[in-house]
Amino acid sequence: MGTTIRLLLIGLLLFSIDLYFYQAIKTLLFGSSSYKKNVVYFIYWGFTLFSFLLFLVPTFFNFYELPKFFRIYVFAFVIMIFISKIIGSVFIAVDDVIRLFRWGGSFFIKPAVASSEMTPNPHSISRLKFLNYIAVGMAALPFVSFIYGMVKGAFDYKVRNVKVILPQLPSSFNGLKIVQISDIHSGSFVSTTHIEEAINIVMQQKADIIFFTGDLVNNEATETEPFIEILSRVKAPMGVFSTLGNHDYGDYKTWESPEAKVKNLQDLKDIHAQLGWKLMMNEHVALKKGDDEIALIGVENWGGNLNFPKYGDMKKAHAGTEKYPVKLLLSHDPSHWEMQVRKDYKDVDITFSGHTHGFQFGIEIPGWIKWSPSQFVYKQWAGLYTEGNQHVYVNRGLGFLGYPGRVGILPEITVMELYNS
Repeated sequence: MGTTIRLLLIGLLLFSIDLYFYQAIKTLLFGSSSYKKNVVYFIYWGFTLFSFLLFLVPTFFNFYELPKFFRIYVFAFVIMIFISKIIGSVFIAVDDVIRLFRWGGSFFIKPAVASSEMTPNPHSISRLKFLNYIAVGMAALPFVSFIYGMVKGAFDYKVRNVKVILPQLPSSFNGLKIVQISDIHSGSFVSTTHIEEAINIVMQQKADIIFFTGDLVNNEATETEPFIEILSRVKAPMGVFSTLGNHDYGDYKTWESPEAKVKNLQDLKDIHAQLGWKLMMNEHVALKKGDDEIALIGVENWGGNLNFPKYGDMKKAHAGTEKYPVKLLLSHDPSHWEMQVRKDYKDVDITFSGHTHGFQFGIEIPGWIKWSPSQFVYKQWAGLYTEGNQHVYVNRGLGFLGYPGRVGILPEITVMELYNS
């Protein structure tokens, strides 16, 4: 019964939004031929029916058994159009408010007597039609942006160069070049082409050491299978070190048994080893150059916002690092830095995080503006942040999730160099 009610509510919501937005379409079609009106009518409402049937699919079929392209792009396309209609409907609502006031005023204000000397301007557009033009235009604008973000933005990899001063950094590590990547979400890619392009860029940076800060998959370890050979090319003289993100645990999928979920996580751990990546599971290692050592700490996912799981054990990972002059931390969720690291582990010099993706939507113009809805959820959401002598770098992510694109917040490969002065 619950499923039936939910489907009816989805259908009612789709129909209501589409019916309301169709008022703008009807206004713009005024004066058009019957043939044109009929074509638009059948296309418009045909797509509404298709959208409703699409939302029925997961009810009768296993969503994860559907073709990947269908799951990722067809669903996203329908949702983008729905969101665009909602945005356009705001301007239709403005028009309706104006019409309501005009209607109310008509009871109190008598219309002026028409003058024979006054003739209407044949080129004028009534306010009603003008607002409906705006409604359709404003609906088209985000839709076009979303399409561009899928075709271009999702794979427009940006190398971001950052220099950080750590006064206690041993001289042997001066100029240490770190490449950080994060949030690959391999299950969101329908081919190997773009991941291969990204990995080629990573290797061109000639890093001393490479960090991967979580979310290799969306849900299942098997998502990595097409990309094993490509990801295994990620190498660095001092090694590749990785950690787990919230999606790596399989918490967002219904498993046939608890044992299947446990096996999936173990399979993912084995894949990190197969790639040659050292997966940091609440532990630390010593990084050595010459006669000097610094500590690299890695914790499992520790989420401070939106009830994300806290698998990380910082106390366990940090124990024994007191002797190292500099400590680097891999922790997927940047809220961990804000809520625990800064408060209780003030000797951790810099934390490397990911997770937010910058919501895959926003505006970034260096030196002028940096905005994303992500900032309303995460205090540290993209780039470098410093408090006192502690730093956190939030990588914008290499892949994508949900919406298969990026608008304004582009996929990132971080190149960080450490210096002591």
